[in-house]
Amino acid sequence: MPVDRQMQAVIERVNQSGLPPFYTVSAVEARRLYKETRGALAPPVPDVGEVRDLAAPGPAGAIPLRLYRGLGTEAGAPLPVLVYFHGGGWTIGDLDTHDIVCRTLANKARCAVVSVDYRMGPEHKFPAAVDDCVAATRWVAREATALSVDATRIAVGGDSAGGNLATVVAITLRDAGGPPLVFQALAYPATDQRMDSASHTKFGEGYLLTRNNMLWFRDNYLASADYDDWRASPIRAADLARLPQAHIITAGYDPLVDEGRAYSDRLVAAGVPVLYECFEGMAHGFLTMGGVVATANHALYRFGQSLAQAFRPPTD
Repeated sequence: MPVDRQMQAVIERVNQSGLPPFYTVSAVEARRLYKETRGALAPPVPDVGEVRDLAAPGPAGAIPLRLYRGLGTEAGAPLPVLVYFHGGGWTIGDLDTHDIVCRTLANKARCAVVSVDYRMGPEHKFPAAVDDCVAATRWVAREATALSVDATRIAVGGDSAGGNLATVVAITLRDAGGPPLVFQALAYPATDQRMDSASHTKFGEGYLLTRNNMLWFRDNYLASADYDDWRASPIRAADLARLPQAHIITAGYDPLVDEGRAYSDRLVAAGVPVLYECFEGMAHGFLTMGGVVATANHALYRFGQSLAQAFRPPTD
């Protein structure tokens, strides 16, 4: 199918903006540009039952977190919880750029969401982000009572680089014996740092996420020797069995679409239940564009449905 009309308008808007590509500026400047341009595409900020900033101890100091509780949930009740890792090429993005996504998921799944502000490159190279995300997830489980969340109903999720980190957290915790996870919500996850699939060539120019930006993100995060490390390229993990069920969303005009589909296929082959959905008319990053792209809101609704189902107690 052709590019969605609303998505095409975003592509044209970006092309006509005159803003410099991320790879031509410093990481600090790229973060500022990304943060300042999010609002023009975002929907209104939804109210939630509670939101507060926290910090978890990490391997290099405190990891900033933001805790949300869905609107209408009971104060103090132990809610199921999604630990969420934002996208941005392991270089840009923060708690604010994905605030609306986390609020929306908390409301739609009637759960808690803990958003993680992990360390990023180029200042903090791989595996710093992995280490922070694992530490934050373990902390949420350990502090479940204090946080009023249910340690038996923890999910992980993220978009793009955050989807990559969510997969790695799931594999790491499986191999470490827990804490157990019940679900993975993965939006257009980066799963193969070799970046050699056909979609990387086909959609590497003209659809928001460009080849040059991807190479810049990867160089900020990794040394070339790290490309095949499964913690950087989870599709290269030897064993993907016994992982929590997953909902994987991809975009049809995304350089990452092939590796998202391939990761889904590998999970299925390993016996993991997967719901795979490709939003054919979308480009990379659409989940945060709900103010101008209606499909973004539908995709979050679909994630919310899947989370709610995964969080439902077995007796329901």
